[in-house]
Amino acid sequence: MNSGKRQRGFTYLVALLTVATTGIALAATAEVWSHARQREKEVELMWVGNQFKEAIGLYYQRTPGSVKRYPEKVEDLLEDRRHLGIHRYLRRVYPDPITGRSEWGLVPAPDGGIMGVYSLSSAHPVREKETGRYDEWKFIYVAPPGGAGQRIDGLRRP
Repeated sequence: MNSGKRQRGFTYLVALLTVATTGIALAATAEVWSHARQREKEVELMWVGNQFKEAIGLYYQRTPGSVKRYPEKVEDLLEDRRHLGIHRYLRRVYPDPITGRSEWGLVPAPDGGIMGVYSLSSAHPVREKETGRYDEWKFIYVAPPGGAGQRIDGLRRP
């Protein structure tokens, strides 16, 4: 009789240990998955930011006339009506992968307009090589001195 009580207590202890071990393993798996997802968002942020940078560069370079200008707003990259036909430098205003919103921080150009974008998230990246915060990752098109063309996507633009 006494042996049966001990056996039930041992089974109960093994069940508790199994539940605790499973919980720890699931928590570790969730942490790894969360970091992997965050790294994917960081890669996507780099891609989207560079799309904006290239679009701003093309808008600037294709300004009619000799005085080059940056776009006044992000929407100008969707439809540039300064030409006879409509030019599109972005298909859409991509959402910020970190915040999930289509709202971006804008880097003002010296002579007006915007010369770059950045995330509005103040979170820290999970990449070990990266430091700072996401809102410090600026994607800026810097016009070359004298307004000459700059190489974008392997082609020299006027």
